[in-house]
Amino acid sequence: MSKSLKIDKFIIFAIIIFFLISIFTIESASMYMESSLGNLILKQSIWYLIGIIAIISIIRFDNGFFYKWSYLIYGINCLLLLGLLFFAKEINGSRCWYNFLGFSIQPSEFMKVSLILVYSRILGDFNRKKKIDFKKEITLLFKIFIILLIPSLLTFLEPDTGSVLIYIIITFFCLFVSKIRLRWFVIIFSIIAVSLSLFFYFYFYQQDLFLNVLGTDFFYRMDRIVNWQSGSGMQLENSIAAISASGIFGFGFNKTPIYFPEAGTDFIFSVFASNFGFLGSSLLIIFLTLFDIYLINLTNKRVNYKDKTLIIGILGIIFYQQVQNIAMTIGLLPITGITLPFISYGGSSLLSYLILIGFIINTNKKKVMN
Repeated sequence: MSKSLKIDKFIIFAIIIFFLISIFTIESASMYMESSLGNLILKQSIWYLIGIIAIISIIRFDNGFFYKWSYLIYGINCLLLLGLLFFAKEINGSRCWYNFLGFSIQPSEFMKVSLILVYSRILGDFNRKKKIDFKKEITLLFKIFIILLIPSLLTFLEPDTGSVLIYIIITFFCLFVSKIRLRWFVIIFSIIAVSLSLFFYFYFYQQDLFLNVLGTDFFYRMDRIVNWQSGSGMQLENSIAAISASGIFGFGFNKTPIYFPEAGTDFIFSVFASNFGFLGSSLLIIFLTLFDIYLINLTNKRVNYKDKTLIIGILGIIFYQQVQNIAMTIGLLPITGITLPFISYGGSSLLSYLILIGFIINTNKKKVMN
């Protein structure tokens, strides 16, 4: 008798729904996107196809295989981030992408995958220890800090502050399911609070020193984030206008009445909301919430510490990006260039999330006899 795999049907169903929403919304947003980008529907479809192939390849192995090689994967991604500083073409003041054959690859997106795999391996092994003392905890935290620091510095120099924030989000979510004692979280958050206080003191009251140390580019990036509540800027103003004017049912498919930059990427929720209104937006948010709840339920079933850490890390960045992306389009959070997972146009982001879906399927797949 041969064995076959029983794959999680809800995950597959969710990916199909995400694909359809993404294609229809990108089509509606394409009227406001640069023609030089080419056929975005075709490109997004190709990336989805590549992602599906990646999922099929991943589920042929157990996650243990990827945990084993996680340090190598992490090291390769760090080299790719380093290479950007020397070989990548500067676009809008940033060196974030390798470009070839009309496609762009953003290594910071795949660093998310690397970090989750490395953390799952390290914290999974740590959580299996029967006796955990101060020395083991401090050794673990130092190792985690170094693993976080290297890609964060390289990514910050591109510059890509949004991805650095995602690295930090991943780290905290993974640490929350570890067995380190609560006092360490108190200490970490206290250090962060003091560091942020000093940072903003220099930003607001010692601006000359701030500019000399961190440069004008970083100052203006911070200025955009800090002053987000003013609601100024064409992106935010037009996004809010498009959403608020859409009513209950929206203007209809492919009818986006107002222009705003990054319509198919950062502001794709605005396009969807203007097309399908309050009802469509509510249904999308409900579906995203159900997807997140399903992932939470998967963690409750995990006995394997590594798989539990893996799912929590994935859930953390998906949830964060969902909240950040939707909230920034309506002025509740600052605009940080964060995309909506599985929906926004973007090959590297989409492919990285589909790879993570492959790992999730691995945690819940079953072998059945034919």
